[in-house]
Amino acid sequence: MKTNAISVLLLCLGLQVSVALRAQTSQSVMAAGDAGRAVSTESGGGDGASGLRSPVMSGERHPLYRLCASDGMEISFTFAPEFNQTVTVQPDGFITLKGLEKQMYAQGKTLAELREGIRTAYAGMLHQPEIDVVLKEFDRPYFIASGEVGKPGKYDLHGDTTVTAAVAIAGGFTGQAKHSQVVLFRHVSDDTVEARLLNIKSMLARRDLREDVHLRPGEMLFLPQNLISKIRRYLPVSSLGMYTQKPI
Repeated sequence: MKTNAISVLLLCLGLQVSVALRAQTSQSVMAAGDAGRAVSTESGGGDGASGLRSPVMSGERHPLYRLCASDGMEISFTFAPEFNQTVTVQPDGFITLKGLEKQMYAQGKTLAELREGIRTAYAGMLHQPEIDVVLKEFDRPYFIASGEVGKPGKYDLHGDTTVTAAVAIAGGFTGQAKHSQVVLFRHVSDDTVEARLLNIKSMLARRDLREDVHLRPGEMLFLPQNLISKIRRYLPVSSLGMYTQKPI
């Protein structure tokens, strides 16, 4: 009988260990699944490490310029000046090169990539050509600020500009702005746009701008309206009197 009691006790302990291990494994799998699937694009946490950073938002700060339609370039050949030319990227992304039958696709390339492509294209006509490509005409870097800012619009992007600096350039927050949910729209590709929520209110309150994102050309900021200003229009004027300070 004593042996039976010990057997039952061991069986119960085995069941408890099995359940505990199964729960722990389940939590580990769920955590791994979440880490591989979800990428947080929110910021403004208490310690700056409460969420995962977007791989796109945390990319290189100073990416090389990539050619766009209507960009103009001067192409010079050091030892064959007769091939010097000025080209413009067409709306379809191609450029026409002197002496070559086929056009070359240039849109989206850096100057270094284009220079290497031109060198390859002329390799059949010139022996190891020395080529220099200079960008002459291009769309100046800009950002767009919309929503609850003093002066919404399109602004030139000069130098290294952060989100808080961009808001200041656009006239600052209006009295109706929701500082804790500023939206930054960033192009990941031609067909994909990533949106990130920035808690500017928390950053300024903590006096910690380490999460203040650096803008890239073509990005857009949207400052939404706060809840009070949204419902104010539907409230009778008398109900707002309690929030208005009477003149002395």
